[in-house]
Amino acid sequence: MKVPKRLQPLVEDGMIDEVISQLMSGKEAQVFVVRANDHVQCAKVFKEAKQRSFKQAVEYQEGRKVRNTRRARAMSKKTQYGQKEQENAWLNAEVDALYQLAAAGVRVPKPYGFIDGVLLMELITDAEGYVAPRLDDVTLSREDALRWHEQIIKEIVRMLCAGLVHGDLSEFNVLLNEEGPVIIDLPQAVNAAGNNNAERMLARDVNNMRAYFGQFAPELLTTQYAKEMWDLYESGKLTPESQLTGQFAEREDLADVDELMSVIEAATTEEQERLERLRAANED
Repeated sequence: MKVPKRLQPLVEDGMIDEVISQLMSGKEAQVFVVRANDHVQCAKVFKEAKQRSFKQAVEYQEGRKVRNTRRARAMSKKTQYGQKEQENAWLNAEVDALYQLAAAGVRVPKPYGFIDGVLLMELITDAEGYVAPRLDDVTLSREDALRWHEQIIKEIVRMLCAGLVHGDLSEFNVLLNEEGPVIIDLPQAVNAAGNNNAERMLARDVNNMRAYFGQFAPELLTTQYAKEMWDLYESGKLTPESQLTGQFAEREDLADVDELMSVIEAATTEEQERLERLRAANED
């Protein structure tokens, strides 16, 4: 096929030998199947800011650090330069997350490089060598649903142990090859320790997977993996080898109402006495 304009520099530099076909075109990026060094790979071409529709919500950006202080100041001032740097930071966050998770052993496409808004990475294929389907495109047996759900939970645990929460995990951004689920699309990945929304996002990710696989294995619909893994994470006990049960007992520690009222009454009395002393001093 004709080489897309954004891929032309990579072809000229010898990083891509051939553009085979377009795999998909979304709101944020176009994805192409390419050949590089005699290997078939995937090229994700991020669209320019004015063409992208995803709103870079504050809840996702919280906890992301910008190392360059000049860039950080510009981003905070919303200048034209700052907006450009904000866009670059957003793209780099996805790329950084992909490298971080690949290094942690999470099943994500292996990244090969990020050049001028183009991410080169592994092409995930099925047993026959065709592009692996998204979960949304497959129908599972009960046994496969239980097996793949167990594996995706392990991948989410590995992500959390690596310090990240996907933030937008669903059947639309998980591929399924013969070895199991592969997680893709990470622009919304958040810092688990540095983002106040991380627990809520983790619960949404896990529960999306529960709902999807629960279509084929209804017993999964009553599981509480999100609460169980977050409780272990907060207590510093979660590891990639943690054996989860899917069960979680809510804490039943009830507040001592009488003690609480005593504290409130004591504080009220103390404040009243302070005001009386102040009033008396003013009268003198």
